[in-house]
Amino acid sequence: MCMGRVVTVLNQKGGVGKTTVTLGFASAAAAAGHRVLVVDLDPQASSTWVLGVDPAEVETSTAEVLVRSSAEKAMVPSAWGDDVWVLPASHRLTARDHGGNPARLGEALAEVSDQFHAVLVDCPPSLGALTTAGLTAADHAVIVVEPSALSLRGIGAVADLVDEVWDAYNAELELTGVIVNKVPAWSSEAERRLDELVRTVGKRAIWQPAIPQRVIVNQAIGERRPIHSYGARSYDVSESFDKLWAKLRRIMARQSD
Repeated sequence: MCMGRVVTVLNQKGGVGKTTVTLGFASAAAAAGHRVLVVDLDPQASSTWVLGVDPAEVETSTAEVLVRSSAEKAMVPSAWGDDVWVLPASHRLTARDHGGNPARLGEALAEVSDQFHAVLVDCPPSLGALTTAGLTAADHAVIVVEPSALSLRGIGAVADLVDEVWDAYNAELELTGVIVNKVPAWSSEAERRLDELVRTVGKRAIWQPAIPQRVIVNQAIGERRPIHSYGARSYDVSESFDKLWAKLRRIMARQSD
């Protein structure tokens, strides 16, 4: 089943929608009949909560996996159906954002990755030890940005960390692309920032389509539901994630050839 691919979703800027994109991938995967594991590396545990798991009640979380516990023991089915599983986060992750063995997460995920079409790692809004662990475990790094000045300011530092991890820990890691999230229907400021992004990373690095800014996305997060469950109300957002998921699958398939 699995092409053995781990995808880490990151940016050091909070609020750009890393969790939204990770869960959008998971929703699109389930809609396509693909099985995924969401790995929550954020101490805020947003992915964990949205997927129907109470972080306060998690006994074995990614915090323990980063030390010694097996991913098989920690992962649990989500409330989104049999195709979406979660390796949940807990508040204990905060203590793991300093030092530790960067390779430990990858070793743990290697034991379970063949059960899934993809493993999606949702990183915290930082470039510390947790994000380094996520990149060390990954085959693909996907940066999420929104078309705003603050979102784009730190993208160079994120790309630098990907290079550092590639050089020090993981020569298989690729900076696979940049996904633009929360794009308004029309905004001259957003257009300027998109032009800036093209100048910074190059047009080919930016995945299409961008994800439109819609109220239904926030509603889906608040109601802890997959975006595809809203049918026609979420059609343009769901379609964007379907196309992005299909692109990711093609990239993974090419790499596995």
